[in-house]
Amino acid sequence: MTGHLLYRSKTSMYHALGYSTMHAMQAAMTFEQQDILSAIATMKEALHTCQRYRKKNSVVESLSSLVSKQGTDQLTEEEMHAEMCYAECLLQKAALMLVQDENMINFLKGGIKIHLPMLCLLYLLSVYSVVYFMYHCCVLQEMGLSMLREGASVHSLRAVLCVLTLLMYQTYITVVLGKIQLFISLNLLFYTEMQIHHLCYWELMWSYIFQQNWLKAYQYADLLCKESRWSQAIYVFQKAAILSMLPEEDVKRMGEDVEAIFRRVEGLKQRFAGKSIPTEKFAVRKARRYNSPNPVKLVLPSLEMMYVWNGFAILGKHAELTERMLITIEQAEAKLNKVQNPTEYQVDDECLVQLLKGLCLKYLHRPLQAELCFNRVVQSERRIRYDHYLVPFTLYEMGLLYKQEGDWNKARRFIETAR
Repeated sequence: MTGHLLYRSKTSMYHALGYSTMHAMQAAMTFEQQDILSAIATMKEALHTCQRYRKKNSVVESLSSLVSKQGTDQLTEEEMHAEMCYAECLLQKAALMLVQDENMINFLKGGIKIHLPMLCLLYLLSVYSVVYFMYHCCVLQEMGLSMLREGASVHSLRAVLCVLTLLMYQTYITVVLGKIQLFISLNLLFYTEMQIHHLCYWELMWSYIFQQNWLKAYQYADLLCKESRWSQAIYVFQKAAILSMLPEEDVKRMGEDVEAIFRRVEGLKQRFAGKSIPTEKFAVRKARRYNSPNPVKLVLPSLEMMYVWNGFAILGKHAELTERMLITIEQAEAKLNKVQNPTEYQVDDECLVQLLKGLCLKYLHRPLQAELCFNRVVQSERRIRYDHYLVPFTLYEMGLLYKQEGDWNKARRFIETAR
């Protein structure tokens, strides 16, 4: 039977759905990583087969058409079946992604991808009567069990699935349901508590960065690196950035190697829905300086990330902290000015320092000095080699500065140029 399903799965949407569903059921029973990956791969092939029979601009791809221009009356019977098979495969694939591993990015990807096929299947339920099995998967209640029994009583391909699901429910799920519910309740409490802890660690880390208490900030960055998996690339970069603000002898005494930590960042980058996370991409690009045999140290990396996370808007509300931060930035500026043999990063570093200095001066209501710093960045545009983001962001900050001073024409012009 399996061989027949495999043979027809390349040309028949129902054979493709049946073959992939068997793999999904195996994965659900074993929870083995290899079975889950195999089932996901089979689902992708089934989706490709179903796609051949679907109408262009189909129901699943345009949910707005469900309530406006396109209804199921515009679909042939074959196209309607293709929509259901396609949505069913999508739902099973998304469900498998939820349990693929404990990585939160994959969990979110699965959750987002489940939403669309569920909506489509629930709509198709109202106009097409043979979706008992999938509706049960969407809404597991007494109504779902009733519809499973009804689905099992009719002569259709899904009748077997309905019978198997009822059998599993009666012989297995009901026996362990109480234990599962208790397990899930306790784990949700534990998970929520841990996430709240990690959120608190993140906020405490930034609070200590604003105060320039680098040792305390490091302790919370280190905790995030050890305990949280939300974005290891960011946490590791933050840890290294904070350590780079401490005297080298303190770092050595703590048993840390800043360069080695920065080199770990690139290998920790994640992808979400096929795309890299912008802040992680930024951290990876900055950390690449340390991949060289003769690495060039980043200048004020912790303050640069503070700007990326919009931290200066918070810092700027506290004049005393902003004054202290300005002193730190001016010390970095003086150090750069004394460099005897400039590296290829010299201009980029100088411009970064001028942007950060200008921000502090802006929040300290010293607009003429802030404008001077910002202009130095803009005038260096052609000499910047790597951090090209500095110029548009500086133009934007200049626009905000002019807005703060009431010069609306200049503000609009600079913000438009930045855009």
